[in-house]
Amino acid sequence: MSDSHIPEGYHSVTPSLTARDARASLDFYVRALGAEVKFNMDDPSSGKVAHAEFAIGNSRMMISDEYPGYGAIAPEVGKGCAFMIYVPDVDAAFAKAVAAGATPTQEPMDQFWGDRTARVNDPFGYRWSFAAHVRDVSMEEMDAAMKSWGEANS
Repeated sequence: MSDSHIPEGYHSVTPSLTARDARASLDFYVRALGAEVKFNMDDPSSGKVAHAEFAIGNSRMMISDEYPGYGAIAPEVGKGCAFMIYVPDVDAAFAKAVAAGATPTQEPMDQFWGDRTARVNDPFGYRWSFAAHVRDVSMEEMDAAMKSWGEANS
């Protein structure tokens, strides 16, 4: 099956975020996550961001200001959906995001499934995990580790 129905630079799924201040969100994503703003269309009647697109690594995302009449409502801080970004250096990505104003929710640490991860909340309602794959783990090892983790956290 051909992917000719997908525009160049996009993947099959493209998240679309809503923010109370999309312009400030874009600035934060550039500073904290290394995002590259691809374009921005302002609403001529309100000056709000009607639609903007940005890329983090090879993934493109969309964002707009709130438009309650269209059901576009920004999440409460820490209650929006979560995204995971694979990065070359989890500790550096975490430090950069925190320095830009993200709230740390999990310091960098190695996980039983083979990734090093860290987590932050951004000031606009979304949660971000940074990850780097550090080792391959067999399903048997992962199942045993998950069982131990579950027993320790129940």
